[in-house]
Amino acid sequence: MKLDKLTNILQNHKKIGDGNPEISSVEMDSREVTNGSLFICIDGYTVDGHDFIDKAIENGAVAVLAEKEVETTVPVIRVHDTKRAMAIVANYFYNHPTRSLNLIGITGTNGKTTITHLIEKILRDVGENTGLIGTMYMKIGDEVREVKNTTPESLSLQKAFHEMREKKVDTAVMEVSSHALHLGRVRGCDFNIAVFTNLTPDHLDYHKTMEAYMYAKGLLFAQLGNTYDEGKLKVGILNNDDPASQEYDKMTTAQILTYGIDTKSDVMAKDIKMSAGGTSFVLTTANESIEMKLKLIGKFSVYNALAATGACLAYGISLEQIKESLEQVEGVAGRFEPVDAGQSYTVVVDYAHTSDSLENVLKTVQEFAQGKVYVVVGCGGDRDKTKRPIMAKIASEHSDFAVFTSDNPRSEDPAQILKDMEEGVKGCQNYRSVIDRKEAIYDVINMAKDNDVIVIAGKGHETYQIVGKETFEFDDRLVARKAIEERE
Repeated sequence: MKLDKLTNILQNHKKIGDGNPEISSVEMDSREVTNGSLFICIDGYTVDGHDFIDKAIENGAVAVLAEKEVETTVPVIRVHDTKRAMAIVANYFYNHPTRSLNLIGITGTNGKTTITHLIEKILRDVGENTGLIGTMYMKIGDEVREVKNTTPESLSLQKAFHEMREKKVDTAVMEVSSHALHLGRVRGCDFNIAVFTNLTPDHLDYHKTMEAYMYAKGLLFAQLGNTYDEGKLKVGILNNDDPASQEYDKMTTAQILTYGIDTKSDVMAKDIKMSAGGTSFVLTTANESIEMKLKLIGKFSVYNALAATGACLAYGISLEQIKESLEQVEGVAGRFEPVDAGQSYTVVVDYAHTSDSLENVLKTVQEFAQGKVYVVVGCGGDRDKTKRPIMAKIASEHSDFAVFTSDNPRSEDPAQILKDMEEGVKGCQNYRSVIDRKEAIYDVINMAKDNDVIVIAGKGHETYQIVGKETFEFDDRLVARKAIEERE
């Protein structure tokens, strides 16, 4: 595609320099540039793409899209906002791939990863070829790839959707973070179904207030569009037990399907029974009722199942098929994942890294624990500091003993993070702080007796720990298993 054809869709741009080269690819990372690339300069948090123009040209860039004054040897397309322009250009270059894909987006504080996997499981079981984008990885069919962000930048997203379309994917399911919505990463994504999980304090270092955080999530529902085109499904799936749903209902033109446990909803769970082996309940809709027996544990698992059910009912899948698929799910990596090395006590690893998710996990454990409950938990560095004392208080209140430790301290002093946490447990005696995460896990496992339950929270599926600017291999599940084996 010629440069002029690609960029003339941009309003109020200025072309500097002569030439109308053929554009063979669009890149925002100078290291990915090849001969014929259009290089887009993004001024990010840590680096400014404008500083890498010479490197991009050296690698083969034939044009540059910039928002600052630059001097270079190739044509420059100057715009006010390269991030917004990137979403527009990427969509056009890849021929609007989500127009011909069914796209399901899930947003909310907790549950996004599990719900995407539940929906994907149901879709695959009815014969759909699926794509998945989220915290853990990206999948195109059966191929799994690493991702840097829960929701990638707009260029990476459109490139991925283009590849999904080329590989005959029918439906893509993706986690949509509040950061991604606020920063415009999903601009140009034509969502069919948007799912809301819940809203509890998180990312307030970025959003500052809960109102701003709620608004950012609501952008997903506003972006479902303002029309009722025949053949293009637009449905919002809202958690009726969360007050934020009332606001999201007002923010979208789409049809609404609600789910809940405590509030009358379109999709509901009744007669919930939980045990160490799973959760059963009666799932009801306007026209049907069916008994569900999940291998997943906890009330939060019921909410996740209801959200996935709502999305798939909107998609046209029968309740019987949804039941059959959900009842087969063993779990999702790092989400209430047991570590079993033959020990007489229970060890569970969970990604819980917000106050709400930690409380949910510990309350669930309390319902089936026959012995004491222990929890290992930390808070990430360079992230929302306001939740640190709250997380510590919840850990102390909902366990017999808590060990506070490092999560991913990043550039912060881990000792200071622990001090911040300890502010929430003044006067409490049932905790201690251990900076070294491995030592903390070993300590708790050595405390446990028969029938006790240990929850190792915060990192879940992650296989690394970030300390300073270095990333080290660290997997809570492997460390816990080794500690159990050494003790046994």
